[in-house]
Amino acid sequence: MKVPSETEALRFKFGENWTNFLSILSDERIADARRSLLTMLDVATLEGRTFLDVGCGSGLFSLAAAQLGASRVHSFDYDVQSVACATELQHRYLPRGPWTIERGSVLDSAYLTSLGSWDIVYSWGVLHHTGAMWTALANVVQLVKPGGRLFISIYNDQGTRSRAWALEKRWYVQHAWLRPFLIAGYLGASATYGVARDLLRGRAPWKRFQDDAQRGMSWYYDVLDWLGGYPFEVATPAAVDAFFSARAFIRTRLVTRTSGCNEFVFTAPSPAGAAASNS
Repeated sequence: MKVPSETEALRFKFGENWTNFLSILSDERIADARRSLLTMLDVATLEGRTFLDVGCGSGLFSLAAAQLGASRVHSFDYDVQSVACATELQHRYLPRGPWTIERGSVLDSAYLTSLGSWDIVYSWGVLHHTGAMWTALANVVQLVKPGGRLFISIYNDQGTRSRAWALEKRWYVQHAWLRPFLIAGYLGASATYGVARDLLRGRAPWKRFQDDAQRGMSWYYDVLDWLGGYPFEVATPAAVDAFFSARAFIRTRLVTRTSGCNEFVFTAPSPAGAAASNS
């Protein structure tokens, strides 16, 4: 398996974080995950479709896809604990479903080739943590069937602020003694400055804590993922659009955020469309 460019010592323990998330997982959160998939993909069901979860983390969205009728679901993650977490989730909710899980890297071209192509390729908040984001984005292209969908999310490029966050994340993974202070500082800022800003903008202050819940995720564990998520890369929506447009993918959905992840759904070119674009 190809090892990401960042040393293991500087990688946030994503799997440990999502294993803790399992302790609060509920049927309601799983239902939220199902709804978010259907909304972003603009479909009523996944029946008859294959679903590949690239960097599956907790495995929540693989489970959601299987429950929505996907004919085949395959999950992989580089993080060993994430694979174990997804496997535990499978044992709890879908031990005999059409769902397979294994360790793999989105930077390992040989491994990806072995997977073939899929109707829906899903990778939420993953590719910017590989240490080689643009390579990872290029690698997922081959996984999407002609006419299939690619659903990804990528951290928004905020310029200087993003560079400052990259430094914070590196400190988080390098210095265990700093982590309680970074967590406390972030939570304090969210409870004061963030809420005050929401009130000034006429936005319900509790909505910031509900955004992740709408995907079935946990605001608190997403905070830990955010603070410690290293390696860390960013991109503007325009840069991501240009990247996939050059590969004849058509964007069908975009949700932008100033901070956090922008969400994209792209449709892969059909064989006829690909031929036309090359003529």
